[in-house]
Amino acid sequence: MNMKKIKLVGAAVALSCMTFIAGCSSSASKSASGTSGNSDSNKSVTVVLKTLSSPYWQYVQAGAEAAGKKLGVKVNVVGPSAESQVMEQVNMIQDQISQSPSALVVSPSQPTTVVPVLTSAVKAKIPVLLIDSDAAFDGKTTFIGTDNATAGAQAGKLLSSMLQKGDKVVLIAGALGNPATDQRIKGAKDALTKEGIKIVAQQPGDSDKSKAMTVMENILQKNSDIKGVFAANDDMALGALRAVQAKHLDIKVIGTDGTEEAVQSILSGGLAGTIAQSPYNMGYQGVENALKASDGKKISSRIDSGIQVITKDNAQKQLDFLKSISK
Repeated sequence: MNMKKIKLVGAAVALSCMTFIAGCSSSASKSASGTSGNSDSNKSVTVVLKTLSSPYWQYVQAGAEAAGKKLGVKVNVVGPSAESQVMEQVNMIQDQISQSPSALVVSPSQPTTVVPVLTSAVKAKIPVLLIDSDAAFDGKTTFIGTDNATAGAQAGKLLSSMLQKGDKVVLIAGALGNPATDQRIKGAKDALTKEGIKIVAQQPGDSDKSKAMTVMENILQKNSDIKGVFAANDDMALGALRAVQAKHLDIKVIGTDGTEEAVQSILSGGLAGTIAQSPYNMGYQGVENALKASDGKKISSRIDSGIQVITKDNAQKQLDFLKSISK
């Protein structure tokens, strides 16, 4: 099978930049103070993520904190208890704005809900940079992240290459209104349909492993002849896989994000693949460019952090990289 692999943009650069990486944490708030002693030591960058309760967001946190250490800027990383807690995130952003950081880096869970508070930050002369998920509003400095539609399309192509025309598949989406997971689902759906694969169900799993497992169990009760699953993140893919394995079925399951657990599952014969993003790079580049913006420097309005198709062929290499950034 021939697959076009998209290189993980900037991974080597990010690794060479590291002098220290804070250990991943699942706490709702954690800060890192710069130690390089340069002129930016009195500046602070706040990073508000969708949550800190999953490995993916912990990689983003690690990248942000590593940038803070390297560049000598105080970094405060916060996030709600779950991606579905939209108003909790809004309240966190408001709280951080009241503390007047030098710049604000945000991954909006639900852009339409978060935009008003982000606009208030811009009015307060605080540069606002978005990572992972984009949102349209006046004054945004930049968006750093994956082209999620492309990631979904790559997943659709990968899954199609493992199936036959006419085979039935399931799509498990994220929380309703989450643009990143919505775009992945659309990209996958377009690619699968183009290859003649039949989509028999599409349901939200709220980016949660347990919920995705329940969703998959319910789908399998009505559709016993499913041949493939695409989930818009790895936690949901792993949840769906549990439901599949419990029934001892041969169903190819593809995830998105390239988390350590997902990659280990691929190596052990569980997941069939994942579309890896560069969460560490998003965090690192978010802080790096936030510092530039706070200094009045011009930066690109769109920065692509890259993706990579992970299968058993290159899973060990990806696992080694993930372990190196979570020490």
